[in-house]
Amino acid sequence: MSRIGNNPVAVPEGVTIEVKDNLVTVKGKLGELTQEFSGVEVAMEDGSLMVKRPSDSKEHKAKHGLYRSLFLNMVEGVSKGWTKELELVGVGYRASNQGQKLDLALGFSHNIVLDIAPEVKIETVSEKGKNPIVKLTSHDKQLVGQVAAKIRAFRKPEPYKGKGIRFVGEQIRRKAGKSA
Repeated sequence: MSRIGNNPVAVPEGVTIEVKDNLVTVKGKLGELTQEFSGVEVAMEDGSLMVKRPSDSKEHKAKHGLYRSLFLNMVEGVSKGWTKELELVGVGYRASNQGQKLDLALGFSHNIVLDIAPEVKIETVSEKGKNPIVKLTSHDKQLVGQVAAKIRAFRKPEPYKGKGIRFVGEQIRRKAGKSA
């Protein structure tokens, strides 16, 4: 029994869902997303999206919860949107953006200039006395996470001083270092 897969996906006002062949299209005020599916049956019932599996095989059980979660993320994305915030911790670490170009100064000899996908809105916040913050916003949860992971990979947080790029609120496991 899949507890996640059996829950219906509630469709808020302003969101339309179209199920055709093996493709689900979700349209809302923030954009449009499509997702292919296989191994499950998808239907609209009483203003909500239901995902059913044809049998209790291991593959069908796995896909049941997966596709229900993907559809929920799509509905939430086109209605509310997804946001990830990254914090740059370190002396001299800076971030700025011009349009869709993110400019990062992370202690390397040259700045890193990264072109961000047009679906992702980017904003940098730099206040005196606080660490710079990069805010990523989009209707596609997968794309926001992928861009955030790519930015974080330039300078992962290290365990001794905690310097690097981390998600806001992320706890870094710290090590003691040398005790002379």
